[in-house]
Amino acid sequence: MTTPAELFRSFARTRASLDGEEVTYWWSGDVYSWAPDEPYQRLFGFEGLNVSRLVQDAEAGPDAYQLLTREAAFYLDPTTREILETWQDQPVVHVWNDPANQKWRPFPVPTTELGGQVCFSLEIPLAYPSPLPVAQYPLHSAGDTYKALELFQFFADRADLEGSAPGVPATMSWSRMSPWLPWMAQGQRPGGLTFHCRGRKLGSYEEVPGRTRAYIAAHHPEFAHAPEEWSAPNETSWTYFRKLNPVR
Repeated sequence: MTTPAELFRSFARTRASLDGEEVTYWWSGDVYSWAPDEPYQRLFGFEGLNVSRLVQDAEAGPDAYQLLTREAAFYLDPTTREILETWQDQPVVHVWNDPANQKWRPFPVPTTELGGQVCFSLEIPLAYPSPLPVAQYPLHSAGDTYKALELFQFFADRADLEGSAPGVPATMSWSRMSPWLPWMAQGQRPGGLTFHCRGRKLGSYEEVPGRTRAYIAAHHPEFAHAPEEWSAPNETSWTYFRKLNPVR
């Protein structure tokens, strides 16, 4: 990884696979609440997966790609780890992001050497007009600007990266700071959520825990595979909630 292009390709091999084969990442963790003058509280367990396909974006030049993905994740009882259907009498809206695509262009990926491992770090601060304006969704919107911080780390063995395989085994961590989820109906109450998860690149979708695969098969079986082609815009928990609850 002596040039920016080589570094970028190493990250692409860690996050996905250069041959366009489907790659499944699975993760598990917890969701904590924070609010002024209140103790931190573990509200939910959290388990999710992302199924992706990396394809070259020939029109955009060499080392340009489209990452085509669908992403599903589920809020769990913090003790039993069962998938929740309600919380405090509110229906739980799980994560069904289709698509969750990205356009990749060569960029300097921050890395840290960890002995025989390489860690790729992505720190993504977000701030944009909320799909749920307060005037239209007073019970479900924390504000007119959606603000969050996504923190990813992907870990791969240097020995694997020095090989020629199009994709390499990897583990990952993900943390996120966000507003209250729309379905929690917290309005503009001060505070929000912190997600703390860890996971790995699986050998195939069949390695996703059986309970989770069964839930996906029963509700949205298309999430077992990555999209075949580019589409936009991306779905988020906020846009999905708006689709389920259109302004009348």
